[in-house]
Amino acid sequence: MESNHKKVFITGASRGIGKAIAIQLAEQGMQVIGTATSEEGANKITDYLSGAKQPGKGVVLNLGSDDLIDAVGAILKDDGPFDIVINNAAITDDQIMMRMKQDQWDNVINVNLNGSYQVIKTLLRPMVKKRWGRIINISSVVGVTGNLGQANYAAAKAGVIAMSKSLAYEVARYGVTVNCIAPGFIETDMTAKLSDDIKEQILKQIPVGKMGQPEDIAQSVLFLTTDAAQYITGTTLHVNGGMYMA
Repeated sequence: MESNHKKVFITGASRGIGKAIAIQLAEQGMQVIGTATSEEGANKITDYLSGAKQPGKGVVLNLGSDDLIDAVGAILKDDGPFDIVINNAAITDDQIMMRMKQDQWDNVINVNLNGSYQVIKTLLRPMVKKRWGRIINISSVVGVTGNLGQANYAAAKAGVIAMSKSLAYEVARYGVTVNCIAPGFIETDMTAKLSDDIKEQILKQIPVGKMGQPEDIAQSVLFLTTDAAQYITGTTLHVNGGMYMA
């Protein structure tokens, strides 16, 4: 299947890692439909994808909504079917376990894990029918290492990895691969909020001595979408500068 015929669905594409992935794939001639939680964010996606070889667009999608499956189903009807699905959108709501409120736990699990499940469930059948597809889920280094104050986020990201492995078993015979990418600390709006002291502590844990860039993740995603990666499924690619070595 030639790359310029591929259609991509990616959540959380208005900025950061999601935007870098969308731009990288669009530059290869793929048509990208990206999601954002607001109309403003969706418009930003449409703007930067408007000049692509196959112009894509942004759509509004709230991964925490009660009608998520219906909302994704409407996108599938209007813009699908999709050859590549990338679950990138995620939220954090950090707190140590003793002080964490139930809604902090529920919201992070609902968006980061349940949201990924519902997106995949809705978009999977056309891939199976076509007998070709790529599902790439963005996990996190903390999904394998844990992190202080992030029991909810780490649990969700670890769940994404386990879900991906199980799904990989189910759909491999249909030519659909399912993999995860687990970024380390990447320079995004999320890490920009960290204090200089915390950033310094983090850098001491990274053998290459620097944070990654969104483009580092985008290049890894691109590889997993290609036929060069057709024999890779059920795995997690750790892109973290050596911070965690599996």
